[in-house]
Amino acid sequence: MTLAVITGSVREGRFGPRITEWFTERARTHGLFDLDVIDLALTPLPAVMPATPEELADVESRPAALGRLAARLAAADAFAVVTPEYNHSFPASLKSAIDWHFTAWMAKPVALVSYGGYGGGIRAAEHLRPVFAEVHAVTIRNTISFDQHWSRFGPDGELLDPEGPDVAAKALLDQLGWWSSVLRDARRTTPYVA
Repeated sequence: MTLAVITGSVREGRFGPRITEWFTERARTHGLFDLDVIDLALTPLPAVMPATPEELADVESRPAALGRLAARLAAADAFAVVTPEYNHSFPASLKSAIDWHFTAWMAKPVALVSYGGYGGGIRAAEHLRPVFAEVHAVTIRNTISFDQHWSRFGPDGELLDPEGPDVAAKALLDQLGWWSSVLRDARRTTPYVA
């Protein structure tokens, strides 16, 4: 199965790639998924979207970079979204990626890995749940959150106290694996129709 790990922040000086790197290493060690790491800062999305759902669904007419991203998202069996909390919610870059690729998420599981301030990005994660439900994706129950993330990682990117987060990552990946397998089999036998 393929897991797309998405770094949602596009801000300069962002912390997301460090957390994505940590999570990706946990997923590699877990061994259940082939990984596709997607950084939204390296795949800028146009600010103006097509006027109709039909135009939005026409992946063939998109700019090449958007077409490549659409193909990567469509090929994924599951997603892990690494999101910061900005102004009590998730970044606009994530919303744009979700909206541009409406059908890529359908009938697939999404894991949420959040970070930020004293709340660990929990509000961002909770705001993403109804957005993903609207595009017919399934957010899994388990999450990982890093409060005061700037103090949890060392200068070389290593997690200073990995025991709790490593256990949480394994539980999340186990749960994501179950949902991914079940939904993949269901999509193969009965194509999902929104």
